[in-house]
Amino acid sequence: MRDKKVRAPKFSWSFLLPNYWLTWLSIILLYTISWLPYRLQLWLGRGLGQLIKLLAAKRYQIAKRNLELCFPDYSPQQRSQILEANVANAGMALLETSMGWWWPTWRVARKAEFEGYEQVDAILAKGKGVLVYAIHNMNLEFSCRVAGLKIPSVAFYRKHNNKLMDYMQYHGRNRSNKYMVHKRDIRGLMSALNEKEVCFYLPDQDYGRNKCEFTPFFAVPEVATTTGSLLFASQANCETLFLASIRTKTGYKIKIFPGLENFPSGDDNYDVARMNRKIEEMILIAPEQYLWMHKRFKTRPDPNGPSLYG
Repeated sequence: MRDKKVRAPKFSWSFLLPNYWLTWLSIILLYTISWLPYRLQLWLGRGLGQLIKLLAAKRYQIAKRNLELCFPDYSPQQRSQILEANVANAGMALLETSMGWWWPTWRVARKAEFEGYEQVDAILAKGKGVLVYAIHNMNLEFSCRVAGLKIPSVAFYRKHNNKLMDYMQYHGRNRSNKYMVHKRDIRGLMSALNEKEVCFYLPDQDYGRNKCEFTPFFAVPEVATTTGSLLFASQANCETLFLASIRTKTGYKIKIFPGLENFPSGDDNYDVARMNRKIEEMILIAPEQYLWMHKRFKTRPDPNGPSLYG
């Protein structure tokens, strides 16, 4: 029988060689910061955001352009407020990663909030898997750890190019996941759903021209939207839900929304358009927390047409 699980990377003595020393320095720094009081980490996160603004200027410009494309009716001041708050959240995301990987369970539980999770329990009680469509809010790394307090999940995994970071990333994420499957292992995720697992899938990025439909997303009329999300829902023994992870004044709320009715309907374009509208609804809860630094509109209907990013 084919093993669908990603195998845990093992520690290697080569990690002690000089080419990993800078990585170790970053890991030690983040680990140390993770033990600081949470309020202090919020303050440091804002500072890191300003550093990202300087060192990753291209990402900052991508976020600015995405906000212009999605919210043309907003005033420049409104978009600027979202952008600057987004930068602060980008800095905090680095610290939330270390929180998710290294915080003890008791500390995670103190920041955990849940809304609508009874919908997950209801589907599992029917003897079905649960396919959860999540969005790329920047606190997702820590929020997955929070979600794991309820029910450990199954998710796709993309290996890190740095082997030491891959070791840290896998074992950090494995604290909230039951297991992980390779990002291209479609059969592995389908099998998990058929085995009545809770599985996460994020359909809100530009995954290219293959297996996509061009549908509206906010004010952009034709946006490459993956149809892979429909494959799992149509062929596995599961029901679907939506999830947004929101940082609140007191913690991190995992908010579960009902799935779409008559989904999938057999009309792929119609279905992914409905998904995009649901994703918009979840983003608008806290637009400053969303990952705007991704080129969401890179793939255009006409491959020879002009880029929306100049």
